[in-house]
Amino acid sequence: MEKAIIYVVSDSVGETAEFVTKAALSQFMSENDYDLYRIPYVENIEVLRGAVYHAKQLGAMIGFTLVNPMYREFLIQEATNKNVECVDIMGPMLQAMERKFQKKPKQEPGLIHKLDEDYFRRVEAIEFAVRYDDGRDPRGVEQADIILIGVSRTSKTPLSQYLAHKQLKVANVPIVPEVEPPSSLFNIPSHKCIGLRISPEKLNSIRKERLKSLGLDDQAAYANLDRIESELDHFDKIIHQLGCPVIDVSNKAVEEIANIILNLINQPYWDLHDNKASD
Repeated sequence: MEKAIIYVVSDSVGETAEFVTKAALSQFMSENDYDLYRIPYVENIEVLRGAVYHAKQLGAMIGFTLVNPMYREFLIQEATNKNVECVDIMGPMLQAMERKFQKKPKQEPGLIHKLDEDYFRRVEAIEFAVRYDDGRDPRGVEQADIILIGVSRTSKTPLSQYLAHKQLKVANVPIVPEVEPPSSLFNIPSHKCIGLRISPEKLNSIRKERLKSLGLDDQAAYANLDRIESELDHFDKIIHQLGCPVIDVSNKAVEEIANIILNLINQPYWDLHDNKASD
């Protein structure tokens, strides 16, 4: 059975929509049976149009929390036109309250979190993880609380997002033999860097599955064992230069790896506020 695909759309962070959607999904399947993609901070109609288009192409459904009535109406109409299953998670409650209280809603996204400082720190960390994902901007290395280092398919991105929900600013740097890591990586406290090691056999299996999911030949160089061993040798050389902690992620879930990292950063030499080691 193919995995179910669900898009969660919101003009705020989308936590409410994701929570409700996951609660409903738990009545039908385990987390391994579906992929959920969050589309937060919707600010224009084109994002909604794109969400419906991709949902149609992938046979996905959409759950949404949009307080802007124009966005709600557009998304519902667009999904209806494209025959995409689309669920308004908050709209019926808003409409019922409008009738009950005889007043219009404020129609302002994210009000529930207005005075929640933890919420803002978490949002900032999530935005940081997205901005500095996969080494796309080397400036993130110097600003991050944690820098994850590893070859492709070692869970760097999901780990960055998971730790962001713990209010940690995480950048991640891919290690590729043909590309030099950012020089700033070698100028920060080594304990702020965390290497993600994986066995060649496990990585070979993961990459083959990834290629198959993309409809590509699983014999491509990306999943070639010799190429993988070359990448891992290069990774070991970089880690040796950095002298940073390393976690073997070969047979660990993201949550398990994240807990190991959280335990590491509770060590006395960590100081997340000054981004340097404590005395």
